[in-house]
Parts: sequence; structure tokens; C-alpha cells
Amino acid sequence: MSFKKEHIQKDKAQMETDITQCLKVLSAGGLILYPTDTVWGIGCDATNAEAVKKVYQLKQRDDSKALIVLIDSADHLDHYVVDVPAIARELIDVAVKPLTIIYEGAYNLASNVLGDEDSVGIRIPDDEFCHRLCERYGKPIVSTSANVSGQPTAKRFADIDEEIIKGVDYAVEYRRNDSAPHQPSNIILLSRDGTFKIIR
Repeated sequence: MSFKKEHIQKDKAQMETDITQCLKVLSAGGLILYPTDTVWGIGCDATNAEAVKKVYQLKQRDDSKALIVLIDSADHLDHYVVDVPAIARELIDVAVKPLTIIYEGAYNLASNVLGDEDSVGIRIPDDEFCHRLCERYGKPIVSTSANVSGQPTAKRFADIDEEIIKGVDYAVEYRRNDSAPHQPSNIILLSRDGTFKIIR
């Protein structure tokens, strides 16, 4: 077996181990530290208010600030947004960078995930690990940058503060050695009438 093939197989095995552990922690209301299509994130079950509360506590963040959630497919947007504007899927389809869309009228999510007027930021990650995790968990997963509020965003695992690593119930091993710095997603605020505003 070639070195490259062996390395790929080890990566796949590690991914599977990490996903299995993440599923256990999420189901138990715990916190995970995991790689996303953008920066490393702190995650939990976005439908579990107590789990979400732990995220705010770990980040030392005001719970009036909404959190981003990840889902595996645009087909599931209707499960969490009352009225999804038609343009949402077009924006997702044409995005060349990770895109978080803030929707009005969210439901089926923990109330402390939501922002003003029951709004919520949702992203569909183009990343194998996140996609598999969301697909297998079957519920939206919180994704917020792995840093204490007010501190710089950690762009690689090596940049994450030890306080954050120790504060979660499981820290994923997969992609820890990825040295390429990653950037946060673009953010668009999408109104029910289909008009939108670029936030970031």
C-alpha cells in the first residue's frame, strides 16, 4: 500500500471515530470542538437550550447575540424557517465561499439560538466532515468560533485557547494538523420579501 493511500485511509478512519464520538456528545447535550468549512467551531445540539447555554458560558458571551447553526441540506431549511424566500436556494447555489444566511421567522430551534424577530443564521457546509456529521445527527448543530468572546478568532486548531479545548466534552482529532488558515463565512441578511443585505 502506498504511503498516500495509507494516509487517506487513516484520515477516513479518524473522521469516522470523531463523528461517532461527536454524535454521542451531541445527543447527551454536551459540547464539541470541531473543524468546519470555515474556522474551528464550538458546537452543540441547536434544539437543546441547556446545551446552547453552555456554549455562551464557555465563550463568556452575552446570550442576546444569536448563534449560527449548520444543517446538511437546503432541502431541510423548511424545517427551521417558516417562510424560506425562493432566492435563498439561488444564493446558496451560486456562493463560491462559505455562506451564512440569516433568515427571519425561525422555529424548531432552541430560543437562545435565535436573534431579533426570531431570526437565525444557517449555513450548509461544503465540507465532508461537517456534512456527514449534520446528516447523521439529523438535527441542526451550533457552529460558533472557538474563542472567548472579544478575543481573536482562531483560524487553526493550534490557535485555539486551552481554556476552550478543556471546556468542551469532546475535541475532534481530525484536521488538527491542517496548517492552512481558514476564514469566517460571508453573511447575508435575507428578508421574507426576498431582499437581502450583505453583512460580512
